[in-house]
Amino acid sequence: MLELMELLRADPDDRGLRTAALLRRSHPFDKELQIAGLVHRLGHLLRLSDGTVTVGVAAESIRPLLGERVARLVRLQSPQRAAGAGGGHREGDDVEAEAVATLCQARDSAAAAGLDAGVLEDWQPLLQLVAAGSCRVGSPGNALDPLGAPRGSSRAW
Repeated sequence: MLELMELLRADPDDRGLRTAALLRRSHPFDKELQIAGLVHRLGHLLRLSDGTVTVGVAAESIRPLLGERVARLVRLQSPQRAAGAGGGHREGDDVEAEAVATLCQARDSAAAAGLDAGVLEDWQPLLQLVAAGSCRVGSPGNALDPLGAPRGSSRAW
């Protein structure tokens, strides 16, 4: 977890942090989607020895820690994959089509400057919960938000 946090701190423009913040506001109960938004830029931060950027390497590197769904969302949100350079269609990729579309929209919206996304340390408890498997979609523990209402939310919990 510490290595992941250090890597996320290396994101020069905090676009992952802004993407996660947008997803937290729009999908407060889908913690894995939020975390996928937070880590979706790992492909840019994990450069191979030849300098290439690969979303596949990033997705596989987080799979053991953050689970299958987060890794799949990170892999499927790739702009290269959307352009047809993702290595072909695999069965099961359509299962998360709505979540992937939401992640891509938040990723693209996060490019705009001025969004107050907080600080990375705010996300460490949620990273730990997802890593522990506590926030899997459909699990009873995911019915309530373990971290409370998202910032800026006026909804009473």
